[in-house]
Amino acid sequence: MSKVVGTILIILLVIILVEGKRELKFFKITRYSLKVPKFRLLDTDKKIVLLADLHNKVYGEHNDKLFRAIRKEKPDLILIAGDMLVGREKSDFQEALSFIAKLPPLCPVYYSLGNHEQRLKEASWEHGGETYYDYKNALQESGIHFLENQTEDVMLDKLCVRISGLELPMDTYEKFKKQRVTPEDISRCIQHAEKDKFNILLAHNPVFFPAYKEWGADLTLSGHLHGGIIRIPGLGGLITPQAVLFPAYSGEMTLEGEQALIVSRGLGTHTINLRFCNNAEVVVINMQPFDEE
Repeated sequence: MSKVVGTILIILLVIILVEGKRELKFFKITRYSLKVPKFRLLDTDKKIVLLADLHNKVYGEHNDKLFRAIRKEKPDLILIAGDMLVGREKSDFQEALSFIAKLPPLCPVYYSLGNHEQRLKEASWEHGGETYYDYKNALQESGIHFLENQTEDVMLDKLCVRISGLELPMDTYEKFKKQRVTPEDISRCIQHAEKDKFNILLAHNPVFFPAYKEWGADLTLSGHLHGGIIRIPGLGGLITPQAVLFPAYSGEMTLEGEQALIVSRGLGTHTINLRFCNNAEVVVINMQPFDEE
């Protein structure tokens, strides 16, 4: 009996490894629709593309496949939720940079940092700090709007959309350590949400969604968890980068009242170079005008 069980486990492991490597070659378009009372100020549907966790991954020469897929969507906004490069000393960010720099002619692009960009940013000049500012300056010259605990407003028809990029302390990403973030912590980083605007919060780590929601985010956009590496039907993602099993939010849309969280499963991988039942994705969010009826 034990031999049978062992054989089955080996077969399952082989399947996971083979399929997990195969899935690394592709990405899909994941679509969500959102219709909330604040959208009564929209005249027509608006489209947001969410990108996260590319980690220097390349789809086609110079990410041409990825760029063409985004261009085809004709987005009104492109929002980046961090970790587009790998945060290590002397990181080669050229592939990520050349891809992102092509996006501004399509529509406004807003970029909030993930832990990898933040790690480079906070490093000393001797240990990668210069790398981050080279990367940032090049992207700003191409027209990218960086939001580092900053906020910008953009008009979609008559709707004022406030986009905020949240940068929490690096210790909130530590492994094997349960962290707590409060709405007050968020308010110390960025100004308060304004109720008469539609507040989009770019927050790389979705774990603190209850705090984001209480702070006043109408729509929180996150990544970081890579979909939980392995996704189990009916249960969701298996594990987080902080080694937490079965996270509450790992790669889906969660709607609580009129507030939503959308977590991208990401476009690349890091540390664990594997995906199982967990395709990389470009997230497309359709904002639909709200009909009083």
